[in-house]
Amino acid sequence: MIADRWMRWPSREAFSQGGQSVARLWFVRVLRVVVACVLLWNAFRHDRGWLLAAGIGLVVLSCGLAVAFLRTSFDRRLWPSVTLLLLLTGAGYAAQAGDWKALALVLWCGTGVLALERLPLVAAAVCVPVAMIGFAVHNNDNWLVTGLIVVGLALAGYTLRLDADARGNAQRLLAQERAARAAEAETAALAERARIAREIHDVLAHSLSAQLVHLEAARLLIEGDATRDQILERVVAARSMAREGLSETRQALSALRGEMTPVEDFLHDLVASDKASVSVTGERRALPAEASQAVRRVAQEALTNVRKHAPGAEVFVRLAYGEGEVTLDVRDSGGPPGELAASGAGYGLIGMRERAELLGGSLTAGPGEEGFNVTLKVPT
Repeated sequence: MIADRWMRWPSREAFSQGGQSVARLWFVRVLRVVVACVLLWNAFRHDRGWLLAAGIGLVVLSCGLAVAFLRTSFDRRLWPSVTLLLLLTGAGYAAQAGDWKALALVLWCGTGVLALERLPLVAAAVCVPVAMIGFAVHNNDNWLVTGLIVVGLALAGYTLRLDADARGNAQRLLAQERAARAAEAETAALAERARIAREIHDVLAHSLSAQLVHLEAARLLIEGDATRDQILERVVAARSMAREGLSETRQALSALRGEMTPVEDFLHDLVASDKASVSVTGERRALPAEASQAVRRVAQEALTNVRKHAPGAEVFVRLAYGEGEVTLDVRDSGGPPGELAASGAGYGLIGMRERAELLGGSLTAGPGEEGFNVTLKVPT
C-alpha cells in the first residue's frame, strides 16, 4: 500500500478541464499570463544589448518547458517529465547567473510545487530538493525564514496534489454514477419492453385462440353439411371472442397505465361464457399491479388451454388470499381433446411460469384427479 502511494501518479481526471469549474480555469489562465508578464518585465530592466535578448529568450524558453511538462505529466510519461522539470530547475540557475533573480525564484519555487503536485512521490523526492537547494542558497532571508518558506512550498505542493486526487475521485465517482444510471435506465426500459411483450402475448393468445376454436368448429360444421343455425352459432361465438379480445386489449392498456378493476370482478367476467365457477376465500384486498396482472393472465391462459385441450369441460377457479401471498387455482373436469389440441408450441405455460418467477412466486401445472390443474402463487 505504501509502495503504491509512492509510485502512483495523481489522477489524470483531476488535471483535465472537464474536472474543473469555469472560475478555476480562468483563474489559472490569468495567473499564468500575469506571471509571464512579470517575468518579461523583469527581463526588460536590462534595456540594451544581449542581456535583454537573453532574458526574453530565457522567459520564453521557461514558458515552453513548463507547457511541455504539463503535457508530458498529464500523459504520465515519467522520464520526459523529470527531464523537463530538471531543465526548468537549470533555467533557474541560469537566470540567477544572469541576475534575473525574480525569474530564478519563480522557477525554483514553481518546479518544487509542480513536482509534488503532478509527479509520483518517488520522482518528486528527487526533483524537489534540486530546486529547493537553489532557492535556499540564493534567498536573501535568514535561514529560519528560508526554511519556513521551503516547508510552506512543500506543503502547498502536497496540498495541491491531495486536491487533485480529491477532484479526480469525484470525477470518477460522477462518471460511475452516470454509467450506473444509464444502465439502470436501460434495464428498466428492457424490463418494461418485456412486460409489454408479455401483455400482448397473453391478450392475443387468449383471444385469438378462442376465436380459432369457434372458427375451426364452424369450418367442420360446414364440411359436415351442418344446419345454418349451428354454423351461425359458431360464427357469433367467434365474433363474441373478438369483442372480448378488444376489451381485454383495452384492459391491458389500462393495466400498463396502472388502472385495473378488482381481480374478483375480472375473473367473474372472464368465465361468464364458459362452464366455470369462481370462488374467493380469505380477506379480500387490493393487490400490487404486477401480482394482479399475473393472476389475470394466468387465469386467461389456463382457460384458453381448457378450450383447446378439453372443450366442454367444467372449470373451477379458486382465488385464495393468504398471509403475504395470493393463490390462484384453475382445475377442469377433463374430457376428450378438441380439434386444436395439437396447435400451439407450449409457450403459454412457459410464459406463465416466467411471469410468476419474475415476481418471486411459483407456478405448477399438470394432470389432476380428473383433468388438468394450474396453480399460481405470488407474494403480495
